Amino acid sequence: MKRIVVALIAIASLTAGCAALPSGLPFGPDDVQVATQPPMPGQLEPIHAAALVNNVAVFWVSSNGCTTKDDLTPVVETHGDASVITLRRISEDRCKTPLDDGFEVQWSYQELGLTPGSRVSVNNPYQLPQT
Repeated sequence: MKRIVVALIAIASLTAGCAALPSGLPFGPDDVQVATQPPMPGQLEPIHAAALVNNVAVFWVSSNGCTTKDDLTPVVETHGDASVITLRRISEDRCKTPLDDGFEVQWSYQELGLTPGSRVSVNNPYQLPQT
């Protein structure tokens, strides 16, 4: 019984300490602004590889045999002088003949709305090809 009382006192003192935080912060909860972005289309696409060469973004993705460029969409976000490409799958490949080397798809920087020579990175997880 003594252990239970000690545990309750310890819990009470921990939670009481949370309520006793100083209120001299420069801003309150109503002053915090959370940046909200519209949801991205489709699903995040794991990639086998990516290359950004000669103002062209090249990706290798898994394919069950029917993937086309129209099944994928690159979402470009610019942050200062750098851009990030996130490749999204908007149509599922329901075929049943997987391509061992995956499917290669590419977009020019012009198609992506990027300036030639821009600093660009890729925001997709990497997945090894299924062998």
